[in-house]
Amino acid sequence: MAPWFSRRLRGLLRKEWLQILRDPSSLAIAFVLPVGLLLLFGYGVSLDSKRVPVGLVIEQPSASAQSFVAAFQRSVYFAPRLYHTLQDGRAAVRAHQVKGLVVLPSDFSQRLARADSDAAPIGVILNGVDANSARLLHGYIQGAWSNWLEQERDARGLSLTPVVAPEVRIWFNPELESRHYLVPGLLVINMTLVGALLTALVFAREWERGTLEALLVTPVTLNEILIGKLLPYFVLGLGGMVLSVLMALGLFGVPLRGSFWVLALCSTLFLLTALGMGLLISIITRNQFLAGMIALLVTFLPAFLLSGFLFDIDSMPTLVRGLTHLVPARYFVTILQTLFLAGDVWSVILPNAAALALMATVLLGLSRRRLHKRLE
Repeated sequence: MAPWFSRRLRGLLRKEWLQILRDPSSLAIAFVLPVGLLLLFGYGVSLDSKRVPVGLVIEQPSASAQSFVAAFQRSVYFAPRLYHTLQDGRAAVRAHQVKGLVVLPSDFSQRLARADSDAAPIGVILNGVDANSARLLHGYIQGAWSNWLEQERDARGLSLTPVVAPEVRIWFNPELESRHYLVPGLLVINMTLVGALLTALVFAREWERGTLEALLVTPVTLNEILIGKLLPYFVLGLGGMVLSVLMALGLFGVPLRGSFWVLALCSTLFLLTALGMGLLISIITRNQFLAGMIALLVTFLPAFLLSGFLFDIDSMPTLVRGLTHLVPARYFVTILQTLFLAGDVWSVILPNAAALALMATVLLGLSRRRLHKRLE
C-alpha cells in the first residue's frame, strides 16, 4: 500500500498531532538572542536611506537637464539610473529596480526659461509599497530640486519663487499606509515560527526522550517518518497563512491585488523551505535547546532583520546585502509585498519563487540524506 494510505503513517500522524496538542514547546532565551541582536543591529542593519536607486527619465538632453542629473549624481542619497523613455522607467519601477522616477520632459529647458509656474516641467513617480521609504524619497527629491533651483538662480539670476511644482504620483500604496507594507511581512514571520522553530524540535525531542530509537526499529520507513513529522506542521503553517491573510484583508484593510492561488503556491514553497531548515537543524543537533537557539539565529532573526520586512536592503552594507540572498524570507517578503500591493508582476514573482523552490529542494534533500535508520 502506498505510504499515504498506510496504517503506520496514520499512526505517526496521530502521534505527532497529539504531541503538538499536549506539549506546546517554549524556549527560554538567555544570552544567545541578545548577542545575535547586538551583532545584527551593530553590523548588519542601517536605518539611513542612502544610495536609493532612482530613475531619471531624460526625454530631451539639454544643458539644464544635464545640470539637474549631475545634482543627483553628486548626492549621497541617490543612486541615479538614466532612462530615455517613460515606458522604460515605469518598467523599472514595476520590477523593483528603482524606488521612483523623476521625469524631465522634452520641453524642460524651454518651460524652465519661461519661469512658467502654472505648469510642472518635471514629474515624480514613487513606489509606495514601503510608505516610509516613499516619504523619505519624496523629501529627498524635493530637497534636491530646491537646492538645484537655488544654484540656477545664483548662476542665471532666476527668481527665488519656485518655477516648478512637481506632480507626485505614488504607485501601489497611494495613502502611504505603513500597515499595508508591514502586514504582508508578518506572514513571513508567522510561517517562519511554525515552519522552522517548531520543526527544529521534532527530532531533537525524540532523541532526548529516547522514543526515536524505538521508532527506528519498527518496520516504518524513513519516508513515512518524514511525512509523519512534517505534514502536521505543514497544515499548521498553511492554516496560519490563511488566518493571517483573512486578518490582513478584513481587519487591516490591506488590498490583495494579486491572485490568491499564486499566493497559496508561493506560501507552500516558502513553508517547505522553512520546514526543511527546521528539520535539518533538528536531525543534526539532537538537542532541543541547541536546536531552538540555532533555529532562532539562522531562521527567525534573519527573517525579521535581513529580509526587507522592516529595513531597506539597499541601505545595508554590500557584504550584508550579499548575505541576504541566503535568507529565504527575503524572496518571500518580495513576493508578498508585490502580490498584495502591486498584483501579479511576473518579473518579480517568478525569479523569487524559483529561488524558494531551489532552496526547498536542497534543504529537504539534505534532511532526507542525513536521516538514517541507525543510532550512530
